[in-house]
Amino acid sequence: MADAPALAQTLAGDFPPATEADWRALVDKTLGEAPFESLEKATVEGLSIAPLYAPAARPTAPARAVAADRAWEVATLTAHPDAGRANAEILADLRGGAAAAVVRIDPTGKAGVAAGSADHLARILEDVILELAPVGLDAGFLGPQAADWLGAAAKASPSALLRFHLDPLSAYAEAGASPGPIEAHLISAANVAVRLAQTYPHAQLFLASGRVVHEAGGGEALEVALAASAAIAYAKALVRAGMPMAEAFARITLSLSADADYFAAIAKLRAARSLWARIATACGAEPTARIEARSSRRMLTAKDAWTNMIRLTAAGFGAAVGGADTVILGQFTDALGLPTEFARRQSRNAQLVLMEEAHIGRVADPAAGSGYVEALTDEIARAAWTGFQAIEAAGGAVAALSSGHVARQVEAANAARPAPRIIGVTAFPPAKDTPVEVEVAAARSVAAPSTRLPGPDGACPALRAMRTAETFEVTP
Repeated sequence: MADAPALAQTLAGDFPPATEADWRALVDKTLGEAPFESLEKATVEGLSIAPLYAPAARPTAPARAVAADRAWEVATLTAHPDAGRANAEILADLRGGAAAAVVRIDPTGKAGVAAGSADHLARILEDVILELAPVGLDAGFLGPQAADWLGAAAKASPSALLRFHLDPLSAYAEAGASPGPIEAHLISAANVAVRLAQTYPHAQLFLASGRVVHEAGGGEALEVALAASAAIAYAKALVRAGMPMAEAFARITLSLSADADYFAAIAKLRAARSLWARIATACGAEPTARIEARSSRRMLTAKDAWTNMIRLTAAGFGAAVGGADTVILGQFTDALGLPTEFARRQSRNAQLVLMEEAHIGRVADPAAGSGYVEALTDEIARAAWTGFQAIEAAGGAVAALSSGHVARQVEAANAARPAPRIIGVTAFPPAKDTPVEVEVAAARSVAAPSTRLPGPDGACPALRAMRTAETFEVTP
């Protein structure tokens, strides 16, 4: 059989080389009276997107860490209110190919597992081997208490793979308030984190997330900027609690969203690696970022929900190609209710097919050299750096959230967003929706420790989560 590259060259030799001028001539013929500039686009933050790019001279993103066995960590999130059912979901996910689990905790049972004690979390994690399967938390202001519960579940095993993922800033931004001063919550979380870090050397302590910006409708650069500023705030809190700066950065994970616009997701994650390298190097820390990517909730639709499978697959592709270390995909039914076992399996398998059949992770940085992706990476990185500097000049993440600095930029992005074409909603809506099965769970609530700390409550303009389809929905 002929060598593939040689065969490609032979076939290409039958055609004259195409130049940019040739392409422009065809485009001008198609456009007619419309100017060439009509093909240019821009993101909601004003970053330009040209219709054609030449190959990039060199990659703009620093190298990512490459895992020895899998290209990235396939993780799932559990939020079923019943602890027993949550445990069954985690075990099924791990048996079905997932490598890690995240438990969302909400003592009211409305937005997560109804857990309020170490015994409750122990029930959720029953039969989960924490030395083999990393377990993370999503507990909001209850984070410090939940971290202690997770520490108790690990029984002081130094090889336990724990992700405490304390993130009071995201809880503050989403709620628009904190029970007591938000600064006190940072101090409390850092003190607990430093104490637990001594027992669990492999634990990740804080989650520096910008996802609240994305879910509220903000743009890519602001999302990266807030995540970077949150990382600085958490690193400072850890240092004040007694941890060396280099170790503080090593114990922080960046968390970003990935949606169906996979080019934007790829560029955003690559830009985040650039920002992290610049900030960490200046602080004397390891320049390689650890990034968790979660699929966007705002992109999911309640109408024609089956189309969400395509959106989630595209998001997983973008996260993987962008270099995420951990990828968490939601379920295609998330806009309607709790997922069934079928929905969870579809979410897991989407990642496994991308990894083991499409071999997405075989190349460390597949987007390197793409003129479009490299240009967009550079634009997002530069805009995010400017946004990060503005947040820090405003006093840091806490002050920028409290003053409304971040909220105003989110509002501007939402105002600049054109009505999108959403399959099944604004484009080709079905005459009749095909039913989608969701899990029905009884209301549950458990007693839990108070999250209130001494002092006046913090307040900021809330970054409320939105769904794009609901914002632009039309009646067929």
